[in-house]
Parts: sequence; C-alpha cells; structure tokens
Amino acid sequence: MTGIRVAVLDDYWRMAEDAVDWSVLDGATVDFFYDTLIEPAAIIDRLKPYEVLMTTRERTRFPAGVLDGLPNLKLIAGTGGRQANVDMAKAEELGIEVMNTTASRGRGNSTAELTWALVLGVSRHIAWEDRQLRAGVWQSRRAEGLGGKTLGILGMGNLGTRVAGYGNHFDMDVIAWGPTLDAERAEANGVKYVSWDELFSDSDILSIHVPLTDLSRGWVTAREFELMKRSAFLVNTSRGPIVDESALVSALESGQIAGAALDVYDVEPVAADHPLLGLENVLLAPHLGYSTVSTIQGFMEASFENVRAWVGRFAPGVIG
Repeated sequence: MTGIRVAVLDDYWRMAEDAVDWSVLDGATVDFFYDTLIEPAAIIDRLKPYEVLMTTRERTRFPAGVLDGLPNLKLIAGTGGRQANVDMAKAEELGIEVMNTTASRGRGNSTAELTWALVLGVSRHIAWEDRQLRAGVWQSRRAEGLGGKTLGILGMGNLGTRVAGYGNHFDMDVIAWGPTLDAERAEANGVKYVSWDELFSDSDILSIHVPLTDLSRGWVTAREFELMKRSAFLVNTSRGPIVDESALVSALESGQIAGAALDVYDVEPVAADHPLLGLENVLLAPHLGYSTVSTIQGFMEASFENVRAWVGRFAPGVIG
C-alpha cells in the first residue's frame, strides 16, 4: 500500500492543502476536490481509485450503492461525532473503517451565533431591505422587535441552550421542547418547558436544534405549520430533512407562516431551480453554521491525524 491514494473532498474554501503537513504521508498521492458531487455515478467515477477519503462534515453522501461502487476504499475520515452521510451498516459490511473527530477545536458556538444572526435577519427583513434600498426603495416592510416575543427552541442540547440564552438576553419569553428535556432543566436555563403542540402554536420564532436521526427525520410537517401563527418565523440551522421541505415551501407560499431562515437543506448544495430560491419571505444561507476558519481548520487537523494514524497502522511504510 505504499502507493496509497487520498482524496480530500468538498474543500470549498481551498484550505486543506495548507492546513496540515501532507508531506508526512511519504509516497502517498493526495488530491483535493473543491466541489460537491450529487449524482452517485459521478461520485463513483471520481473516487473509485482512492483508498482513503477525507470528508468535510456531511457534504458528499455515501449511500450503500456508492460504497458498493468503490472497491478500493478502506477509510472514510469524517469530521464531527456522527457521519450521517455514510451508510454505516454497508460500510461495516464492506470492511470500510469510518472515523470521527471530536467536533472542532474552536469554541463550539459558531452555529449558535449564526442562528441568532438569522433570527435578527429574518425578523427585521434585513436582506430584503438591503435589496430594496439598492433599488431605490426606502423602508418597504413592516417589522417587530424581539423583546416580549416568544422564542421556541426545538431541542435543548448545547446549541439549543446557547440560543435560549440569547433569547433571554433579548428579553424574549423562551419556551422549549426536546426529547430528553424536562421542566427542571428548562427552568434552570430560564426556559419554560411546553408540549410539542404548544411549542409550535405559541412561538413567534421557532428555532430547530436537534440532530438528524431516524426519529427526527421529517418531524416538522404540514400539521406543525398549521399550528404556527401566521406571523411566525421558522429558523433551521440543524439539518434540512428534520423539516418536510415540500410542506415548508407550501407554508411559505401560502402565507401559513410569515417566513423562514434556513442554513440547511435536503440536498446540498441547493440546486439552481429549487423553489426556495424564488421566495421572498425566506432568508437563505449556504450551510454557514460551522463554517468559520477556526472550525474548519480544527476539523481538518483532527481528521488528518485520523488519516495519519490509520496509515501508520495499515501502511507503515507510507509515514515519513
């Protein structure tokens, strides 16, 4: 295996080549890819020669059919604690090792910070007003402040708790529901614990902070949008498939909710003809939650150490 080939995927910012000292993989070939392929056949065609793939979060997907088409693959070095983009059962069946990292080496609050930027942006129509101002139109939409409004948190883990704290500092009434949340922990964080239906019916802004699992996939449906106020906004910086995307588009088109701010989508990058791109009551970001320089640098360093350790175990002659 002295001629081992490594592919570094989805390096949008072109940071990976300078992030670590690749020369220690003496004799290895390392290739960097700056785009994300969606079609399984294209993924297989590009990656078939490689033994090691170093991924950036969950950008490229590896369902069973793709893994079956990569006969040389031995290692997927992912980032973060879970690799939801990989069919783990198929990887185990094929003997492909999948490695994680302990998130990043940053402070861990970049997604919470972006969430609050989206809350402010969508509730005050900042992106819309920016476009209108450049077109010569002055103050074209009515908006309300956040003080005294109700912030709903779906999921009170680390990120949800941080965002709840921001809501308290902005003088909002904060309510929450989560699969492991109870009234005592909610109260300790200045939050009122409510039922699932109350979360949707009472929130002026509802922010999603649960991981994507078999349980949470498709959690927010047309039923939940019907419970929401017509003046309410949905914010999602977690994972796109937690929300039924077609139901969200319908709710936005019909005015069932006032708007949404999204950082995550069912398929990423978003296709140029996606219906969300044509709506004027949605604020869109290209999955920026974790995308800070320090976070990406930390991901790459930690993932590289996993690659280096694996190569040291299975191809010791490669390590310089």
